Amino acid sequence: MVSLMIPSPPPLAWHRFPHRCQKRTPPASSRHYSPGNRPPPPPPRPPPLSLHTSVPQESRTAQLKLASSAWWSVEWSGMAAAAVAAAMVVVVMVSSLPGGVEAKTTIEPCTGSDSCSALLGYTLYADMKVSEVAALFGTDSAALLAANALDFGAPGAAHRILPMGLFVRVPTRCSCTDGVRKSVSVRYAARPADTLATVADGVFAGLASADQIRNANALASADPDAPLDPGQKLVVPLPCVCFNSSDNNLPAVYLSYVVQVGDTVPAIAASYETTVTDVMNVNAMGSPIAAPGDILAIPLPACTSAFPKSASDHGLIVANGTYALTAGNCVQCSCGPGNLNLYCTPASLTGSCPSMQCSNGNVLLGNVSARSTSAGCNVSSCSYGGFVNGTITTLLSTGLQSRCPGPHQFPELTEPPTTVNHDSTFLPPLSAPGPAEAGGAIPPPNSGSPSVQGGSFTLPKVSTANGPAGSVSEAPWMNKPHQILSSFILCLLLLYSQM
Repeated sequence: MVSLMIPSPPPLAWHRFPHRCQKRTPPASSRHYSPGNRPPPPPPRPPPLSLHTSVPQESRTAQLKLASSAWWSVEWSGMAAAAVAAAMVVVVMVSSLPGGVEAKTTIEPCTGSDSCSALLGYTLYADMKVSEVAALFGTDSAALLAANALDFGAPGAAHRILPMGLFVRVPTRCSCTDGVRKSVSVRYAARPADTLATVADGVFAGLASADQIRNANALASADPDAPLDPGQKLVVPLPCVCFNSSDNNLPAVYLSYVVQVGDTVPAIAASYETTVTDVMNVNAMGSPIAAPGDILAIPLPACTSAFPKSASDHGLIVANGTYALTAGNCVQCSCGPGNLNLYCTPASLTGSCPSMQCSNGNVLLGNVSARSTSAGCNVSSCSYGGFVNGTITTLLSTGLQSRCPGPHQFPELTEPPTTVNHDSTFLPPLSAPGPAEAGGAIPPPNSGSPSVQGGSFTLPKVSTANGPAGSVSEAPWMNKPHQILSSFILCLLLLYSQM
């Protein structure tokens, strides 16, 4: 018995940086065709008809028409059969490719026990309340809204429902664990029908892989699609970097961004007002190419603090155009838009807060007193110095400036969005999840996903349907090569059967 074996190509791999971890999926096995199921060869072409004959002109004309008809019929049959055979070979080649593309994550080696502020780029897999998103990542609802310049002081803000597909920044602490930077503060309780794959690619939108969750919880090697025990507690390691909270010697906070289908490095860089070169340098990329599922560290300009190490908010850093809450939500600090100087004022989100008045003066935290004189402008200001042992530290500074400062400009706060823009090819978002289910049920296949186009922090036209391999959201039909090839072959077979 003779068989035709088409070998599997070698697994795809990037060889560009020793600190790029990869989520590998073994290649599928090769396919074999036996003589019994091998695609039929095209029928033999008839010998060409001679046009040099002594028959009468009428017969010659009829013969020419017959010859032309026969030739085109046989030619088309041969082409159709050849196309079918070629398409079947392509199917074998596609089937033998690796089952998933290797996803790469930029990691930062570290020593010690220090940590830094970082951001996680997260795309909602369902309609979720602000409090549900915050609980999923173990953060505060007001802090989540502040990191996205959403109105955290609005009544009932924590109960606002955010639409499926919305891209948000989630604040987190990036610590040094096992010699690398990562966030290990997230705990997740498995729900019925959860698997490692759905938790990684669905619930956490590709920020973690099934293998990473398995290793973090010392689970036995098993099928990532095997159901988890309901209520099973899982540690979910999430990617983050610090890089000394600087980029090109300027203050920066780093966002972990999961590359989506259709993304390009130039588009990502432009969306976050940085350069391709900067993104490549930060992520040690040999070329400006990123695959869906890769996680890139994106530097964002930020305002830094100089609080003492004894302060619980030591190392506070705020991305440009956003806010951060500290001192038990009693103080709000903003960055920009006029400059990159941290500016803190009372938040008034809670009824009981320590005194926020500067000593030896009548100036409250964040207030500036200016008095014009013939020599210039006497300026007194009360600034925030950190939260130390339950006390809000304030610093009073006075000085003579050439001119009196104008009113401070704050980053604009917007209402939490209730909808996202949809392309005509996508279905509307799911309904809000039930209060008993954090985050609601994972959308079933073919439920559709929106095309996100939110505020300035949102990449335009990013679809969660085009997530990493194994995502619970179904990708658009045109993104499935097996379905395309199968339909193409079916059409050819039907066409060939009519010959």
